[in-house]
Amino acid sequence: MAPRDILQQITGDLRLSLGLLTRLPLPGEPDLTRGAAAAWAWPLAGLAPALLAGLAIWLTSGLGSGLSAALALAVMAMVTGAMHEDGLADTADGLWGGWTAERRLEIMKDSHIGTYGVLALILSVLARWSLLAGLITAGQALPALMAAALLSRVPMVALMAWMPPAREGGLSRAVGQPPLEAAGIGGGVALVLAMALTGSTAIWAALLIAAVAIALGMLAKAKIGGQTGDILGASQQLSEIAALAVLAASL
Repeated sequence: MAPRDILQQITGDLRLSLGLLTRLPLPGEPDLTRGAAAAWAWPLAGLAPALLAGLAIWLTSGLGSGLSAALALAVMAMVTGAMHEDGLADTADGLWGGWTAERRLEIMKDSHIGTYGVLALILSVLARWSLLAGLITAGQALPALMAAALLSRVPMVALMAWMPPAREGGLSRAVGQPPLEAAGIGGGVALVLAMALTGSTAIWAALLIAAVAIALGMLAKAKIGGQTGDILGASQQLSEIAALAVLAASL
């Protein structure tokens, strides 16, 4: 493949990933022919909400780390359409709210939120807010946010490549199953860039994220027989917490 064709494929995959994982207004129409093979670029798409959150932190730097962290989380939720937060809430409700795989999937598809979902969101936001506030105080918020954004989206690709969809419909099945190479490329790119941002600490963050993703994948396999878009969203949120925790602990 010619260098120009490679560059066009990379930019097309990134455009498709941004269109899927963010609510940013993008010019033109995405190239849908690559399908799930473009999933390697999902970690790169995560840089968009991270950079905008970093801008929010910079603009509110005189208002205190707590408020800056809250606004940064709000910006990331708006840029992504809170789709990952929604996945976490639905996953918590479904995996702990039903007695059969069919009932759990039904609960996860329901637009209403239950007690488990509310608790999961509260704990997730509190964890990310407290960790981010500490990183802001230490002056390390932007590289940490970018590294966490890169690494936390790798499990989404890996779980899709590793596990079958748990239901016939839904976003996960519509996107398709990425090839294992896509997960490998995405993981490699994310780790290299995260190491450039945060040094060798990124390796420890990646190892903890891998453990979290494997545990979630095994739980989803046991309870619903595979992965869904909600499981993928939950993996991103839990992985982001893991990454920020490691990066904050390294200060």
